[in-house]
Amino acid sequence: MNAPMQSLDTLLQRETLQRDQAQMLLRQVEDAAQRAERQAQQLRDYRGQYQVRWASEFANGSTMQLMLCYRSFMQRLDKAVQQQAQTTEQAQHKVANARQLLLQRERQLASVLKMIERQCAEQQRAGRRHEQKQIDEIAQRMHQRRSGDGHLQPWP
Repeated sequence: MNAPMQSLDTLLQRETLQRDQAQMLLRQVEDAAQRAERQAQQLRDYRGQYQVRWASEFANGSTMQLMLCYRSFMQRLDKAVQQQAQTTEQAQHKVANARQLLLQRERQLASVLKMIERQCAEQQRAGRRHEQKQIDEIAQRMHQRRSGDGHLQPWP
């Protein structure tokens, strides 16, 4: 393997590794985003269930102390829902960034593959030119050895 092809092979290995790492990162942040969304949904569901349960409790009458406890807990629960929504949003931003990184890595890898393809094609063209040059030289020597009567002269 010649030096340019060795360099391109090394570059290909590096770009492939970086693309693979970007794919792994994307999977990780997607998993984290899904976990964050599931947790956010669980908090919203729990808040809704809690409201329904206590609405029926309050319909039967309750003490002021109990209502204050409910309100305090609902405020903390609302804050937890908001915080989890922010966490989910941040996770979605990480997913978008990881997708962009993966796209960039895939483009870079495709560029290296294209360079390798071009280098191989150029080497093939150079090989064909070299082969044609040798054939032309042999033909020229054959022509030079011919005598005026059309017979070949012995090799010098």
